[in-house]
Amino acid sequence: MLRPEAIKALRGCDHIIHAGDVGSPEIVEHLSTVAPVTAVRGNVDKGAWSRSLSETEVLELGGVFIYVLHDLAQLDFNPKGAGFAAVVSGHSHVPKQETRDGVLYFNPGSAGPRRFKLPVSIGKLVLEDGRAKDRRVLGELIPLLLNENQS
Repeated sequence: MLRPEAIKALRGCDHIIHAGDVGSPEIVEHLSTVAPVTAVRGNVDKGAWSRSLSETEVLELGGVFIYVLHDLAQLDFNPKGAGFAAVVSGHSHVPKQETRDGVLYFNPGSAGPRRFKLPVSIGKLVLEDGRAKDRRVLGELIPLLLNENQS
């Protein structure tokens, strides 16, 4: 399920990152009408369609490297040592961001069906101005405002 509130919040983005639990190929197709999409496979992504999604992705956007995976517990290397400015993950569906050792660890939460009693949200990454090697990635968690009848 792709919420119209999510599409509205994503308008104007240069690139969309989906950290897994996509649900169906139509989600990626719809998101790609807004901006280019990089998506990874989550644990609920089953079936032939999901085999086209990698378990991890490496993005270079504006001279900044971002590592994308579904489950942060599966991270098996030092992102700072590998030159990553940010690690984007999903899995827990808990919106969260923290910077450790100069690397932003970012989970935008979930904009699909409500998970547990967690907020419905998306996240935005913003590249701070500066030379490419000195640029930092800043995160913004954005709760989606839903109708009372939505869950």
